[in-house]
Amino acid sequence: MNNYQIRMNELYELVKHHAELYYDNDSPEISDSEYDSLVRELSQLEHEHPELARKDFLTHKVGGSASELFAKVNHKVPMLSLDNVFTPDELNNFFTRINQTQNFTCEMKIDGLAVSLIYQDGKFIQGATRGNGTTGEDVTQNLLAVESVPKFLKNAPEGRVEVRGEVLMTTERFNALNKLRDERGENPFANPRNAAAGTLRQTDQKIIAERGLDIFLYYLVEAQSFGVKTQSQALSWLSEHGLPVQEAWKLCANLDDVNNFIAQWYDERFKLNYVTDGVVIKLDDLTQWPEIGSTSHAPRWAVAYKYPPEEALTRIKNIIISVGRTGVLTPVALLEPVRLAGTQVQRAGLHNADEISRKDIRIGDVVRVRKAAEIIPEVIEVDKSSRTGNEKVFTMPSYCPACNSEIVRLPDEAAFRCPNRASCPAQLIESLRYFASRNGMNIKGLGKSLAAKLIESGKVKSLSDIYKLTPEDWTSLEKIKDKSAENIMSELESSKQRPFVNLLTALGIKDVGKNAAELIVDHFGNVDAIMNASESELSQIEGVGPVIAKSIHEFFRNESNLALIQDFRAMGFSMGSEIITTGDKLQGKIFVFTGTLDSMTRDEAGVKVKALGGRVSNSVSAKTSYLVAGDKTGSKLVKAEKLGVKILSEQEFLELVN
Repeated sequence: MNNYQIRMNELYELVKHHAELYYDNDSPEISDSEYDSLVRELSQLEHEHPELARKDFLTHKVGGSASELFAKVNHKVPMLSLDNVFTPDELNNFFTRINQTQNFTCEMKIDGLAVSLIYQDGKFIQGATRGNGTTGEDVTQNLLAVESVPKFLKNAPEGRVEVRGEVLMTTERFNALNKLRDERGENPFANPRNAAAGTLRQTDQKIIAERGLDIFLYYLVEAQSFGVKTQSQALSWLSEHGLPVQEAWKLCANLDDVNNFIAQWYDERFKLNYVTDGVVIKLDDLTQWPEIGSTSHAPRWAVAYKYPPEEALTRIKNIIISVGRTGVLTPVALLEPVRLAGTQVQRAGLHNADEISRKDIRIGDVVRVRKAAEIIPEVIEVDKSSRTGNEKVFTMPSYCPACNSEIVRLPDEAAFRCPNRASCPAQLIESLRYFASRNGMNIKGLGKSLAAKLIESGKVKSLSDIYKLTPEDWTSLEKIKDKSAENIMSELESSKQRPFVNLLTALGIKDVGKNAAELIVDHFGNVDAIMNASESELSQIEGVGPVIAKSIHEFFRNESNLALIQDFRAMGFSMGSEIITTGDKLQGKIFVFTGTLDSMTRDEAGVKVKALGGRVSNSVSAKTSYLVAGDKTGSKLVKAEKLGVKILSEQEFLELVN
């Protein structure tokens, strides 16, 4: 295997991983610009080495997949994505490629969730997400809870009208929501786009209404049937019929006008109350769109010009250390305040000691910083020409600034760590907040500020201590009155009923999130089986791998962690299902369930499989033995059919296990 193939394989896995986090889970780990960079590198390698390209990979597809929580909607006209350009030369190539010197519309590129709205005789009857471009999710009821979605069109035309646009969350709403989530002990959303997507996929319309989403429309499907022949006319048509259209758009006569629009909004976009990350340029004459055509995932008559992350020069006043939930020490630069991406920036992440050394960053340096809309600022480079000789070289501390424990650095890690997970105050605060989060024990009201009060008071020295506090312990804390104490204690009592998978997630084991916890619990069933599993047995679970296996194995070799588990066990927490083995009929067989079963829940069906020696998985693969399909099946059924996996009805499954 040559170097190109090796790098392409790495990129395929990285792009797939981050695309699933962005489109399907609404929880990205990297910024949009970092993701774009990965896709561009992969696309370039595919272009240069087409014989090595994976033809069915998602760089040739649109968006993500449709969730099984919602019914599927097939789009009459595919909902395509847009190709991105990043430089004036690339934009000029777009103009040259379509060989047009006519008008273009420029619209600010809204960072939201693409949706389709269908009206019949003026009444809103259906709404759907883009999904994979051909099949989306039916979110009609959820869109009815969005105040700015018109339920009836003005001057309503007869028949069917389909319009498309972007559901978004304003920055004001986004900041308020994240503040509330922190107070509740929930993880903040990474950016407004993911907050909007996560909200629209809620199953409780009250939550959607409370969070306050908005929408802008920008596309009239089959516009010519309404006498509309240009995109600028389509935008006016949408407004005239009561559909919200953003004001940040303009009809441009040539490339110079387009470049002027891009330059104008480079700074002005930060004055908008919603996030934009570029400009969408479309050929205005939509009668020519069919002739120009599309690729499998994007139209050729439009393109998105993406703004680079904004940069600025400032000086590092000091470098401090932040201690995270897993003990990682992260250096953070304290900056002279500078305006960046519409906000005043005073801190920038420095990642780790190796990064500081590689960039030769010193206290007192003038540095160039940048900030994409969804990430904390970072230092790009040092302006060494500004050095005076008074700058100070930074060295990582030998002892934890929070608990004074001696710092360790594992041979295979760039990070320095505080090993004192049991009693380091900084780690405990973050661990407690994570423990209380929605994917964990879902303890509303236990956010970072309350976690800090508990740790600083000395009342809580381990995660289980919060369940031992009396009402008097709670009311002794600042601003905690009787009613608040009563509420938090009620939340704590309710959390004891959470499934074991949530407890395993809440423990904050390194590299083990909700998905990994589900895979492990599905495989082993209970905590005792997990504790007794070898590292090799853990790593053989599909979707787990050696890194997570090592973290799990090491966690359960630690005496203080074992004591914590025993503490939770004594308090009556679920420690997983106690599977009573009734035979080995299904030994070595892997089952996946999809849809709704009539006679039992999917968890109960899984217990039957495990009792007969079988395994249950959340995802379909070539190793799957059976897919059990109930009512309202989703994408798992399609994948199983493609892979030739044997599909069982509920009745066939019952006959097999009984």
